[in-house]
Amino acid sequence: MKKLALLNLILILILSGISGCSSVPITGRRQLNLVSDDEVLSLSLQEYNDYIKTAKKSTDKTATAMVTSVGRKIADAVETYYKYVGMESLLSGYSWEFNLIDDPQVNAFCMPGGKIVVYTGILPLTQNEAGLAVVLGHEVAHAVAKHANERMSQQMLAQYGAAGLDAVLSKSGSAAQTVGQTVYGLGAQYGVMLPFNRKQESEADHLGLIFMAIAGYSPEVAVPFWERMSQQGGSVPEFMSTHPSDNTRIADIQKELPEAMEYYNSIWGSNKNTTTPAKNTNTNNQWHF
Repeated sequence: MKKLALLNLILILILSGISGCSSVPITGRRQLNLVSDDEVLSLSLQEYNDYIKTAKKSTDKTATAMVTSVGRKIADAVETYYKYVGMESLLSGYSWEFNLIDDPQVNAFCMPGGKIVVYTGILPLTQNEAGLAVVLGHEVAHAVAKHANERMSQQMLAQYGAAGLDAVLSKSGSAAQTVGQTVYGLGAQYGVMLPFNRKQESEADHLGLIFMAIAGYSPEVAVPFWERMSQQGGSVPEFMSTHPSDNTRIADIQKELPEAMEYYNSIWGSNKNTTTPAKNTNTNNQWHF
């Protein structure tokens, strides 16, 4: 049934002349994308603003400044990458914001367009700037990989079914509004939005390593950070709830470290060298070293 639904969806997209797929930069993974960036940003920004008005911001000036500083470095690294590969238009409408919320939960989350929140409860596990870069690199990766667009598209397909999407796509704004109320509603699971799936979370781990490396943070600190996370007693922290098992996740990160370390040890480790290389001519949008 799932295969039939997917075939129907592909046929609908072809007949309607709508491109329903896009690719995630660096990983190249194809993703379903039925909702425009403008729709996603509009829906999520309202929910984010409503949330941040009532959230209790941390009064710890040092920790708050660290969250802002590390987040900004990683965002700058991402913008540098996108400009280098000629895809800066994909970040149109992004306005980066990093907030530290006084909450004991071991958690952090990302909203589309670069709105990222870190809870104070995760700071004892990050321990320092590099550990925090693991978390913020992961969340920035969710934003730039447009996992929220994909999440909404998947939700739309599940809600309306492939057979009804030809009509729904003709008025995608109203459909996105309906789905957005489920995905971004403050009453949704975890209070902000439904969690990403495991494939998206693993991809955010992968991209996060690269983004923190470009920002000048050694991605090698990711393994001990996730080991500390895995040792948390009691219920699974929300930040880890939709991930593969701890052992699988850490093993995957270890496999991805050599690639990330190439970025860190190259000219792109921005804390070590600020020279900009020549324009990338690789059609696969990969870095040259």
